[in-house]
Amino acid sequence: METEKSTKFKFLKLYEMLKSETDEENPMSTNEICKRMSEMGVSCNRRTLPQEIRALNEEGYEVCVRDKGRAHFYYVVDRTFSVAELRLLIDAIQASHLMTEKKTRELIEKIAVLAGSKQAEVIKNSIVHFNSTKCSNERIYYVIDALERALRQKKKVIIRYFHLNEYREKVYRSENGIHTVEPIALVYNNDKYYLTCYNPQADRNYNYRLDRIENVEILDEKISKNAIVRSRSVSKYTAQVFKMYGGEIEKVTLQFDSQKIDYIYEKFGNDVNIVSCGNDKFSASVDVQLSPTFYGWIFQFAGKMKIIAPETAVKVYQEHFEKAMQA
Repeated sequence: METEKSTKFKFLKLYEMLKSETDEENPMSTNEICKRMSEMGVSCNRRTLPQEIRALNEEGYEVCVRDKGRAHFYYVVDRTFSVAELRLLIDAIQASHLMTEKKTRELIEKIAVLAGSKQAEVIKNSIVHFNSTKCSNERIYYVIDALERALRQKKKVIIRYFHLNEYREKVYRSENGIHTVEPIALVYNNDKYYLTCYNPQADRNYNYRLDRIENVEILDEKISKNAIVRSRSVSKYTAQVFKMYGGEIEKVTLQFDSQKIDYIYEKFGNDVNIVSCGNDKFSASVDVQLSPTFYGWIFQFAGKMKIIAPETAVKVYQEHFEKAMQA
């Protein structure tokens, strides 16, 4: 005779099995369920299965039934993620530069399983593999884990940071690449992951690419009060930073024609105030981090967009243009 404990265990195994191995397109018959439960070492028979399914439903574990003639087929459709949602996650992982090829494959396997064993194979077989450039830093997971702990504990860290030369070899600059920093946020921007840190000497934020961080050591020393204050406004800071390149943040007024309005909204958000200047010309004032990347972004519009204020930014823009013509 089954005890209350053994009954609960049986119900748990039954629901876990149905959740992982069935869905609306792949229901399981009474005979198949009994066979699978027996293979797992759990007793199950045709006579009591309908009552057990009914008991699961009464407890809030939704199990659907479909009748085909006199046979009953059971399945579970209630999943944490839909197949469409899992596909979006998998595509995002494939396109990401952050992870290595090995980590990409491992994570896709884990995500696909969330759809259940039947749909997992369908998802993996229909994946289109992107021709994206992948990170080569196999320690990226350890780096993220350590930095997450440091951020939660508000601790300083020592990182070893490298650059790549023309031969894709690691190059360590000042102090053999060792930096003691005050981390305030992890930021994902333009398919790259960055560690944003506060520098008390310069009283400003700096960014380090995570895939260029080789080692992380968490220190016992707490980050400064100014760093904590900066961490509370990091969202505003990241919105102002233009593609994570260095440069002073300034309010710049851009002038452009109507065909470029979508590009302004796409780059700076839908809350940008756009003003008509007449003759199909418009202007908008935006906060940007002035850098060669920003000026390069303007260049791509071939005279359809320009900087009109402040004068210092206009002058630097013209200097970049003249240098580009001389190259």
